[in-house]
Amino acid sequence: MADLIVKAAVKEALDDKNVASDFYDALDEEVEALLDDAARRAEANDRKTVQPRDL
Repeated sequence: MADLIVKAAVKEALDDKNVASDFYDALDEEVEALLDDAARRAEANDRKTVQPRDL
C-alpha cells in the first residue's frame, strides 16, 4: 500500500498532541477506503473524474 498521508502534515494538524506510530497506518487505510468509495461512485455515474460530491 502506498502512503497516502504525509506524517509531518498530520503531526502539524494535531498540533500539541502525541501521535502513536500505528495511527498513521490506520489513517492511511481510512483514506484509501474513502478514495476507493469515491472512485466507485464516480464510475457508477459514468464519470472518470472523481469530484467532491463523490465523497
